[in-house]
Amino acid sequence: MSKKLQNVKAIQQMLDGSHKFQTKKTVGFSDADNTAKKNERHDVGDVWEETDALTGTTYIIEQRDGFRIKKTKASDVLQSVREELRAYPNCRKETCTCLEKHPLNEKMRKLHGMCFDCVIEMEHELKKEGRYEEYEQTKIRENALAWLAEAERDVALLKETYTQASQFVTNSEGEKEVWSARMTPEQFEETVQAQFNEFKEKFLAKLDKENTK
Repeated sequence: MSKKLQNVKAIQQMLDGSHKFQTKKTVGFSDADNTAKKNERHDVGDVWEETDALTGTTYIIEQRDGFRIKKTKASDVLQSVREELRAYPNCRKETCTCLEKHPLNEKMRKLHGMCFDCVIEMEHELKKEGRYEEYEQTKIRENALAWLAEAERDVALLKETYTQASQFVTNSEGEKEVWSARMTPEQFEETVQAQFNEFKEKFLAKLDKENTK
């Protein structure tokens, strides 16, 4: 091959990113260290770190019986965040003894952000201070309003279902069957929505009356 053709070929390889000087990997001390780590013999339960020389990503490796588990170091941070979100943020850290999951703890966490024991302790103190009745009425109202908001979302979903036509694929050839809407938006407003609005008005009036008492 002539020198001119060789130069043309070299230029084309550089443009493609496939020239030997572009693809050649330089092996340094970090590569040698990583290779040595990978070849190390580990006992079951050993945990160590390895860094990918190309991407710079650090992995945590755990030796199991006959295999290894590999995960990024960042995954531990994500796991700690998830655990914190599942924790009980309103528990009194100095006295809380919640160490295990329990249906009662999970229920109280959703309502109060506390475990069951801390809720009992908190309510006991409110009773001693004479503020429990006020607290109880507030929680009842909050729960009632949350239920009403959920009911409103259900009515909105019902409206979407009843007032829109539906399409279904009926066979392997892709033929579609269209089902017309059960009622028009106007009909829904005049019946279902009107009845719910009346119920909502009475519900809130009763809730306000109970709260005043």
